[in-house]
Formats: sequence, structure tokens, C-alpha cells
Amino acid sequence: MPTYEYQCEKCGMIFEEFQSISAPPLTKCNNAECGGNVKKLFSPGAGFLFKGSGFYITDYRSDSYKNQAKADSAGTGSSATESKPASPSPSSSSAPSSSSTK
Repeated sequence: MPTYEYQCEKCGMIFEEFQSISAPPLTKCNNAECGGNVKKLFSPGAGFLFKGSGFYITDYRSDSYKNQAKADSAGTGSSATESKPASPSPSSSSAPSSSSTK
């Protein structure tokens, strides 16, 4: 059942009431001492929170999307191995000669 919010026009009290959708709106305040007229307030309600398997955005992707994603992920892994390492320069590969005098 939905929850509706009401506000008393006499005392200003705001309260919630669980009511069936087909039930008529309340007309009198819940405060027994007041008894004033109430108006139904507009409230956006609560959002949905989906938990568990089957509620992730990737669960409902099309087959073509999944195939393209696999191809893209396979392509990014191979591109890193395709690059060639830089060859060392000839001057850096030769060891400097050391001469020692005794």
C-alpha cells in the first residue's frame, strides 16, 4: 500500500497514512484535539533499490554489444605487446675502459 502525506490546515501538523489507492483521501486531522481539515501533500515517494543478480546494466546487453566488448578488450591487450622495445645505443652498450696505475 502507498504512503500518503497530509498536512492539517488548522494546526500545521504533517503526518503519513498508509492507504489503498482506491481509498478516499482523509479529511480530518489525526490529532484528536485538533480535528481540523487536512490537505493531501504531493510527495515524490521513495526510489527503487535493486539488489541481487539480474539487476546490473551489463546483464541485459545485446549479444552484438557483448561481442564488440570482447573484441575491444582482446584488442587492447595485444596492442601493448605489439610495441617493440627500443634498442640500446652502441655507445651505452660498451663498457668504459678503466686504466689503473700502480
